[in-house]
Amino acid sequence: MLPFDMMLNAFATLFVTIDPIGLAPIFLAVTSEATKQERIQIGIRSVVVAAGILLTFALVGQVILSVLGISLPAFRIAGGILLFVIAFEMVFEKRKERKSKSAERVMSDDEMHNIAVFPLAIPLISGPGAISAVLLLSSQTSNWVEMGSVLFVVAFVLSLVLFTFVVSGWVEKMLGDNGRNILTRLLGVLLAALSVQFIADGVKALIVG
Repeated sequence: MLPFDMMLNAFATLFVTIDPIGLAPIFLAVTSEATKQERIQIGIRSVVVAAGILLTFALVGQVILSVLGISLPAFRIAGGILLFVIAFEMVFEKRKERKSKSAERVMSDDEMHNIAVFPLAIPLISGPGAISAVLLLSSQTSNWVEMGSVLFVVAFVLSLVLFTFVVSGWVEKMLGDNGRNILTRLLGVLLAALSVQFIADGVKALIVG
């Protein structure tokens, strides 16, 4: 796969899986008691932690799978199924409800200094879906140029997450509830198509192999 094609595929997969725009209202909810400066600091810390997690899995994820005795085709199928479940939740508004509940639990415990790690970095930004997507994408690389393309896209999508955190109030006002719901459902349909492709590739590899 050409680096540009891989970057485009990686961007579509990660952008839809992580959903930077959808994270904006949740970020506002978990930082409702923070000042503007504190929100920026929390946002930066959460993205840095998430970057460390995702980049680690991108670079050594295949080694982890090898140690556990899991084949790449099997992981492609499992990861594709997981991404499809996330897509289903996005289309039917289940994912937003689940994420909001995670946010409420943290706020009720009054642990503002920890929310950058939980629930923002884990599991909202670098959750199972994002980790699976990164592993799937990195497993498709055959050289360091392609791997570099995937790593660049991971960093770029995370920079978009940070940007939406910084302008989260404006994003919330601009989209409104209806706009956000429509966008979430559209992204969910796209993720469903991508997940089916991952599953098909995994099944094909198992049959051929």
